Amino acid sequence: MKSYRKELWFNTKNRREFINITPMVEQCLRESGIKEGLLLCNAMHITASVFINDDEAGLHQDFEKFLEKLAPEKPYSQYAHNGFEDNADAHLKRTIMGREVVVAITDGRLDFGPWEQIFYGEFDGRRRKRVLVKIIGE
Repeated sequence: MKSYRKELWFNTKNRREFINITPMVEQCLRESGIKEGLLLCNAMHITASVFINDDEAGLHQDFEKFLEKLAPEKPYSQYAHNGFEDNADAHLKRTIMGREVVVAITDGRLDFGPWEQIFYGEFDGRRRKRVLVKIIGE
């Protein structure tokens, strides 16, 4: 069995962003040479997420509204965590959106359903963060 590991780095301009990382993950798969196996992709920071969904701008706006209703950024004083930092909402948003995805690899391709894409969700940006891509298989 083969194993491949790569880190993808991001430095977002905004506090919150959704980035389609599917092309970067597909490049990792090509580099790995693995044709059958599993791909794990996970955020390496507690205020970021990796998830699978549709690449549709309206849906991304809906995610933003939904998450802001469940865990509003302000007022910062509403969270016990906020003292040294002001990112308690980002921790909660990450918990809702999830840490990682696992995708089957079949015949050298990500085995997606219709419209599925991999996204990096940033909830406390404007600094350098990373995503791990780990692929195992033959």
